[in-house]
Amino acid sequence: MAAAPIDFRTEPSRYKHWKLAFENGVAYLTMDVNEEGGLKPGYKLKLNSYDLGVDIELADAVQRLRFEHPEIGAVVIRSQRDRIFCSGANINMLGLSTHDHKVNFCKFTNETRLAIEDASIHSGQTYICSINGIAAGGGYELALACEQILLADDGSSAVSLPELPLLAVLPGTGGLTRLVDKRMVRRDHADFFCTTAEGLRGKRAREWRLVDQLIPPSKLVEQTQKIAEEVAAKSSRPKEAKGIALPTVERQIEGDTLRYANLTVEIDRDGRSAKFRLNGPSSAPPDDVHAAGAAFWPLALAREFDDAMMHLRLNETEIGTWVLTSQGDAALVEAYDAVLAKNADDWLVREIVLYWKRTLKRLDVSSRSLIALIEPGSCFTGTLLEVALAADRSYMLDGVFEGSNLPAATVRLTDMNFGPYPMGNGLTRLSTRFLNDPGHVDTLKDQAREPLDAAAADEAGLVTFTPDDIDWEDEVRLAVEERAGFSPDGLIGMEANLRFPGPETMETKIFARLSAWQNWIFQRPNATGPEGALKLYGTGKQSKYDRKRA
Repeated sequence: MAAAPIDFRTEPSRYKHWKLAFENGVAYLTMDVNEEGGLKPGYKLKLNSYDLGVDIELADAVQRLRFEHPEIGAVVIRSQRDRIFCSGANINMLGLSTHDHKVNFCKFTNETRLAIEDASIHSGQTYICSINGIAAGGGYELALACEQILLADDGSSAVSLPELPLLAVLPGTGGLTRLVDKRMVRRDHADFFCTTAEGLRGKRAREWRLVDQLIPPSKLVEQTQKIAEEVAAKSSRPKEAKGIALPTVERQIEGDTLRYANLTVEIDRDGRSAKFRLNGPSSAPPDDVHAAGAAFWPLALAREFDDAMMHLRLNETEIGTWVLTSQGDAALVEAYDAVLAKNADDWLVREIVLYWKRTLKRLDVSSRSLIALIEPGSCFTGTLLEVALAADRSYMLDGVFEGSNLPAATVRLTDMNFGPYPMGNGLTRLSTRFLNDPGHVDTLKDQAREPLDAAAADEAGLVTFTPDDIDWEDEVRLAVEERAGFSPDGLIGMEANLRFPGPETMETKIFARLSAWQNWIFQRPNATGPEGALKLYGTGKQSKYDRKRA
């Protein structure tokens, strides 16, 4: 019998591994991993180690704190366990997992930690990590995502990245990059730290910038609270505002079709593709975004799109091409974009826009071929046009389909295309698209809110091809079939290289190095072979390495 699909939908009453508490503008997110609560059978989550299930809860908590708790200005991540903060990703879980699951697990944990940093930078919810014991591997990587790291100064509490000496792999959640790019640890210090399994503690850990403060263990709780409350008091969050509830995203799975209120995904197993149809709003924007809450169309669609992508990433790994379509009234989409732009300073609108930014980034780094189809009846306008701009290529029908009464397709730019949704490289998708001609983006601003037909969109550089009704079916079919015939490994490498031109940032480094090096290392016999370090960890046997440098 096939295993049950991994479900990314959860909420605090269902958490197995985290506890949430609130006091004086501070949220305390306490890790207390249930050893028997692994996502799959065959391993125990000892020593506050984690698997994907633990991180799904963490991601949900980070999201809820932003929307449901505007009064919270600081978040403390800490451990319930005595003398252990977190021992990182569960080794037995990694040893039992397929290659694709390991890589997808690492990618999701990366996105979660980037969401933590995004909350600290853009949402006024600053994350602080209070370490009361050992923070190893992914546990220290979680700490690195926080703005401050507080370490108990007791002679035994330590931070470490032991993946290389113990497992012959690399830290999978941006640890190496954050050491040198974010915390600006000297390269020679980082080299020693990453090859020393026991890690560092006390004065040296602080002097080498691995932690920010050392606190006597008897004062750790008190001092953490004081620091967090001081940070929260300075936050720009509206302390008297009321948050909105995020109910469980409703979806139905009927055979090979996923149905949401604003999104449908149809899987073609023979063609190894999935067709996304994003539905535009059915009515004009409400007068009060706060009263609409989670039902506000941009937020509702972002949550559904996010869930669908994660479902396909982890549960449909052989579906290699995502065909992106839309359907609806472009004028209504533009009206919602106008609300987002006009109310950009409102805390809730800001969070909705930031959520779309993260959702689009998830699309960017999904290891799938992305093909956008712009047809009569579509509504690729503003925020939804970003979905088409994220595609590896796009097809826009020139004219109409024979026998159809739908008018010719158009695309429309809005203010939301010119800044609110930057990619991981720090540029908008338009700026990334026209890297050779930055002035063209300014020219496009003059065309904002104008419906552009296929000829105009082609001239503006917004689409790849504009076949007519005669050629449409064959060109689209061949594009999807061709993708299914290529090596998935080769496509992943090609797409990741082409999608992120321009400046390199900490974020692009994290994903590029994960996609390339960790992906490769996870398949090498030194790590995952019968006598590899990951397979033999805990058995007492010595790993046998292929000593050739490639």
